[in-house]
Amino acid sequence: MLDSSVLLTLVPPGLEPVAAALLIFASFFTSAAMAALGVGGGLMMLSLMASLMPIAALIPVHGMVQLGSNAGRAVVQRTHIRWGLLVPFLIGSVVGAVTGGMFVVTLNDAILRLAIGLFILYAVWGPKPNFSGAAKTALLSIGGLISTFLTMFFGATGPFAMAIAQPLIDQRQALVGTHAAMMTIQHILKLVVFGALGFAFGPWLPFVAAMIATGFLGTLLGLRLLAMMPEQTFRTIFKWAITILALDLIRRGVTALMV
Repeated sequence: MLDSSVLLTLVPPGLEPVAAALLIFASFFTSAAMAALGVGGGLMMLSLMASLMPIAALIPVHGMVQLGSNAGRAVVQRTHIRWGLLVPFLIGSVVGAVTGGMFVVTLNDAILRLAIGLFILYAVWGPKPNFSGAAKTALLSIGGLISTFLTMFFGATGPFAMAIAQPLIDQRQALVGTHAAMMTIQHILKLVVFGALGFAFGPWLPFVAAMIATGFLGTLLGLRLLAMMPEQTFRTIFKWAITILALDLIRRGVTALMV
């Protein structure tokens, strides 16, 4: 448990100490879920962060945390990564990041909360793309463009990227490792664009570092559970928990628009 005086030094302006402690603690479990299931942790963390921290900082700070989580998982799973799939994904992601950066600053808080809530509901319950491997390079480039464009607004597009990669990779550990590398690319590009747009990362760095540290411990646990976790039970519980959080975001967004 973090000492209270240490915790206060980690808390950036606009974030309550209790909320900071909860997010640091939650990072362990969301990273474990992400490592064990391949998707889900980013959405869960996005929902929690959207409920507890300033909305203007949500996407870039979430991007920093997810960069640490995904990079750690990619390093641990590096021998399983299908490196050849990353090049076309990178090319599309660069275009998506630049394009998304042209529009991201135009959304207000209420619309962003509403959009994030709706996106989470779709990512959890909506149909996922089902690609064949015939046009693998083109599909990865287009998928990188779309998912990176979306992540500039919605943060957690892991399920979309997983849906692109899944038909192309037939081994679960390779899928989890390659997906982690894809998300690492995406979050790096996103942070570069937000930095160019003027977001001040400095005050958030100690807090994010604490979240990354607990998240890495969760990653190690999740990878150990990868082959043995009762996946269907967890997915059912996760779906309903994340749905409740998404509906609350939608409620708050609609309420703000009606004021």
